[in-house]
Amino acid sequence: MARNEAAHRRLSRRAFAKGALGMAAGCFLTEHQLSGGLLAADRVEIPAQGRIDIHTHLGQPWNERGELTAKMLLEWMDLNRVEQAVVLPLISPEAWFYPITTEWVLKETKPFRDRLLPFCVVDPRTAVMAAGDQYTDILKRYRDAGAVGFGEHKWGGAIDDERNIALMKACAAVGFPVLFHVDNDRNWDRPGLPGLEKLLQEVPDVKLIGHGPGWWASISAEVNQGDLHGYPKTPIVPGGALDRLLSKYPNLFGDLSAGSGHNAIRRDLGFGREFLIRHADRMMFGTDYLADKQVVEQFALFETLDLPGEVETKIFRSNAEKLLGLGG
Repeated sequence: MARNEAAHRRLSRRAFAKGALGMAAGCFLTEHQLSGGLLAADRVEIPAQGRIDIHTHLGQPWNERGELTAKMLLEWMDLNRVEQAVVLPLISPEAWFYPITTEWVLKETKPFRDRLLPFCVVDPRTAVMAAGDQYTDILKRYRDAGAVGFGEHKWGGAIDDERNIALMKACAAVGFPVLFHVDNDRNWDRPGLPGLEKLLQEVPDVKLIGHGPGWWASISAEVNQGDLHGYPKTPIVPGGALDRLLSKYPNLFGDLSAGSGHNAIRRDLGFGREFLIRHADRMMFGTDYLADKQVVEQFALFETLDLPGEVETKIFRSNAEKLLGLGG
């Protein structure tokens, strides 16, 4: 796509919603998929070059939320110009009320692999992992079943724990990018993210996608241990760990999903906008959509930012395409 054409086709939810009113109902899914309940008459056409969402879930996240099915996720994607979405399992006891296994995610996404992209996950504490090569064998099995990455990695240990480093080496060997969550309970670290830097140095071949309060609080140089588990509201102090690590390590990326991603950019819009432009080749759009009718603040945030079209194209689509090996 030419640069001026990319700029013209800005991924604006408002603009898409207006255009969708005049569109005939499309048939983006196959006839087999539509027969499962997604009726063409109830859907809007998905224009080419829609967003890729790097972070969604299926299943039931916790007691007060109902189950999110593949059908419900696809309907939400249609309404919000999300062409493809990564679906993340969660198995660690610190991660979720109900385990969302890799096997279940692979099964639920199988009829929709043109749009729903499954990841896989293994907890570093799994007993059989003492054998070492077991990590790689399991990941290869998941890859052969259709997994295209690893995560959401949300285990209850230090990010630079030797068990975790061994698992990350296996992900690198299999070719899986890893989407990891950081806070004071999961993949924990310290202000300045020295544990993450140790992991980056010891496993330079693994592609890591940062997410969560601990990751996004580190956009500022002024951060304490408590901030790594929350959503700081103070103006950002330049020179934070994220700028430093993203500039130094080419295998590090950022997931803009959830309240943590929204807060990091929203808390200081001027800095946040320049941060996204500065690291446009590493940032990826995500929502952490996990429940029916969930409010997703990322859509309005990106309209407010009014980023250059070339930057939006990278964040909304092309970075994820390259990382996941999508497209031609």
